Amino acid sequence: MMRLLNRQRLVAVALALSAPMPLMAHEYKAGDIKIVHPWMRQPPAAAKVGGGFMTLTNTGTVADRLIGGTIESAARLEVHEMKMVDGVMRMRQLPSGLEIKPGETVVLKPGSYHLMFMELSAAPGTDKRLKGTLVFEKSGTVEVEYKIEPAGAAISGGADHPSIGHGSAAGTSGHGSGSGAMKNGSH
Repeated sequence: MMRLLNRQRLVAVALALSAPMPLMAHEYKAGDIKIVHPWMRQPPAAAKVGGGFMTLTNTGTVADRLIGGTIESAARLEVHEMKMVDGVMRMRQLPSGLEIKPGETVVLKPGSYHLMFMELSAAPGTDKRLKGTLVFEKSGTVEVEYKIEPAGAAISGGADHPSIGHGSAAGTSGHGSGSGAMKNGSH
């Protein structure tokens, strides 16, 4: 009788381990693209936009491109870039997406590459997770969850993932900070 119970437990554990799930608590894979800790700063209650961040690593031998996705509570998602031009922080949409070269790691972070969640219907609460997708040109679509971090978060924290350099670029404030130094548009 004891052997039968042990065998049943082993089968249950084996089935649980073989079920499709993220690589870690907050890590995903789409083809050759490894996605680590998608997160979003909690926007102000009346905000209609929000910023999304994560780390993307191309483990393959062919370039791929992040071209879009979705997130609950937003009408659309855009891929953006922020950078300093003539002493002014400028933001622009990347209409053909963000290239991730073979062997390259790209960090989407405040003040740099990021996702813009447009036409938010509601501001999510801190420490919640919103379901969404990421769409890659070659690797296809993958379901992810975005962890909501406090409004001033520059580094994505939490026990379910490592801190991997999500800090703000020096002299920038990122989305939701009220900085008047940022201009939207092409440079």
